[in-house]
This record gives sequence, structure tokens and C-alpha cells, in this order.
Amino acid sequence: MHNIRKPAASSISNLSDADVVRLRADTPGVAHRIHLNNAGAALMPSPVVDGMIAYLQREAEIGGYEASAESMGRLEGVYDSIAQLVGSKREEIALTENATLAWQRAFYSLRFGPGDRILTSSAEFAANYVALLQVARRTGARVEVIPDDANQVLDPEALERMIDKRVRLIAITWIPTNGGLVNPAEAVGRIARAHSVPYLLDACQAVGQFPVNVRALGCDMLTATGRKFLRGPRGTGFLYMRGDFLKDIEPAMIDLFGAPWVGPERYELRPDARRFETWEANYAARLGLGIAADYALSIGIERIEQRCRQLANELRAALGTVPGVLLHDLGERPASIVSFTVRRAGAREVMCKLARHKINVSVSPPASTPLDAARRGLPDIVRASPHYYNTIDEVHTLASAVRGTAA
Repeated sequence: MHNIRKPAASSISNLSDADVVRLRADTPGVAHRIHLNNAGAALMPSPVVDGMIAYLQREAEIGGYEASAESMGRLEGVYDSIAQLVGSKREEIALTENATLAWQRAFYSLRFGPGDRILTSSAEFAANYVALLQVARRTGARVEVIPDDANQVLDPEALERMIDKRVRLIAITWIPTNGGLVNPAEAVGRIARAHSVPYLLDACQAVGQFPVNVRALGCDMLTATGRKFLRGPRGTGFLYMRGDFLKDIEPAMIDLFGAPWVGPERYELRPDARRFETWEANYAARLGLGIAADYALSIGIERIEQRCRQLANELRAALGTVPGVLLHDLGERPASIVSFTVRRAGAREVMCKLARHKINVSVSPPASTPLDAARRGLPDIVRASPHYYNTIDEVHTLASAVRGTAA
């Protein structure tokens, strides 16, 4: 879709030091601070920024409608880029303003009745969980939490035992907002498919960090954002909906783009996932999303995953040597989200002190994952999330700064 300078040929080999140097050269923000808040919003690479600015300049020069018409081929190519990123068909992709909206458009298009069961995970993101509760209150459905295994990861065997004819949806978060947890999304998909239960997967923290293949995952619906590990602009997201599932789904809300008026008292839904879109959109941001997807693909998602795991494991090991620091990550192979507290300082105090060292982290409050936080008695926790363009030196600089805070 876009002409991007490839940092290296895509393979499963590790990113070399030279690769990282080139990637950092594409990331102006690394000159100003150590950015370890990629689970919040990653630093955009220059091709993304340059592409968006050039498009906006063209809008200013010739007009918004005219600029979109002129760039229609590139804008249409965004669907191809996202489809390649997640292993789907372009007709199964809808672009949205954010991941929450993508998730809501999928979820609120489903139908529930009294006694129907909605199964979710203990680490579900609060924005999703309150929506589940709202629909349960409206319809008489029940929200039930899938038990975890001994490692506090969703237990597929427990899920299998919960399945009966009243289960109408499995909705889980693949990688929660904190804790580094990676739920067994593919195992859940196998169970969902075996019992023909619709499966909605929140992949916000996975897309751009892990390889994603919706066919292997077995999900009917998948949602994600552009701003996190994909390194796209804020205000972007997307929905994948499996084609065979899509044909029987009508969005809760429609407009003339997703459901054109075709005659007196008649409209027809678009045959593709864009029935979930509306007519107006931020085309510059959409273009940036497509460039970000192409950029990640040009590096190789497997290589990105390896690099992220290396940096996160290095950070966990370094923080583990700091007296007074307690790590709160779960699972045998956690993701690139490192969660911790400092005994003598609150999480927001730690974040502010690190900011004075020009180190970006974030704070994850209990309200973001209420079930998990209540179960584990979690306070506000510090969240550090390295990405492939970070360096080993940077994660050790963070650990050293935390040591100073904990002293």
C-alpha cells in the first residue's frame, strides 16, 4: 500500500543492533525521552506522521472531499493492510475511531434474552465489562466469569465445562491492560467453534505486539486500536467480523453509508463489514493507521514479538533486584506489559518522579480491571511497556530510577 523503507527483511531472526538503530532513526521521540508507555500510546514512526501531514496539507490545498477522492486508492488500501495484519479478508474489516467503539458496535449488534449466558474473563477491561452488565440488565441475560487456572490465566478446561445451550457469547480480552497476562485466545476459539458459540476477542494490546491470525484464533469478532503497539495515530481502531457470521448481523445503529436507502421505506445493509461504519471519517488518521500496519508488517511481527519479550523480561529481571519493588505480572510467558508497585511510594508518585527523569510510564488503577484488581487486592500500579525500538540500556535506566525512588 505505501512505500516504506524496510528496516530489514522479514524473518523469524532477532532484530539486530543495526535494525534497532534504523528503527530508532525513524522514531524522533526517542531523542527526547525514554518512552515505556507503549501499552498506552506508542511513539509513531516518521512514515506515519509524514503521511498524515502530507494528506492534511493536500486537504488544505484542494479541499477535504477532493483530497479523499484523489487518494481513494491509498485509502482503500488501508483495508488490505489491516486484513493482511490479522489474516482476514478486506471485506471483513471495518475502520473505526477507536477500539472501544469497534467493540461496542460488534457487541451491541448481538441479541440476548432472559437466561442467556455471556462468559467473560476475570481480567476483562472495565469498558467492556460495564457494557456486558448493561446489556444483562436490559435483557435478563447473565454475565459469568470463566475461572482461571493455577497461574491465574483463563482456564480452557473450565470454560469447556461451562458451555451449554444458553451460552450466547464468549467475550474475553486477550492481553489485559496490566499484569502482562496472555490469555489462551486460540484455545478459547477452538471451544467456541466446537459449540458454535459467538466469540468476541479484544486484541487491543496484542495487535502490533504479537502475530494475529483470526482464522487460527477462531474468533467471530476481533477489535483493536491503532495507537498502542501498532504505533498508529490516536483516534483509530478497527473491527474484524468473520464473513459467514457477518451476513446475519445488523448493526445497532446505521447510517446511509452502512445501510444505503434503496427505495420507499427500504434500506439494504452493505454486504461487507463496513456496514458498521458511518459516512464521515478522519481520512488522514485512517491513512496513518494503514501506514502503521504496513510498517509493522515490513519489520515482521514475529521479530517484533521476540524483541518485546526480550525487553520486558530484561526489565522484570532488573526490577526484581530492586528492594521494595513488587511485580504484579501473571502467566508463564507474560507480554510486554510490566506491572509493579514500590513499597514506599504510590504509583502516581513513582510515575511523576520517573517523568522528571524523562521516562514515560503510566498508572493502571483498580478500576481498569475491576475483577482482577478485587481478586488480587491490587492498588494503583505502575505500568511500563517496552517496544521493539526501546533499548536494553533504557530498561536498565528505568530500573535504576525506580531504585532511587524506592530508596
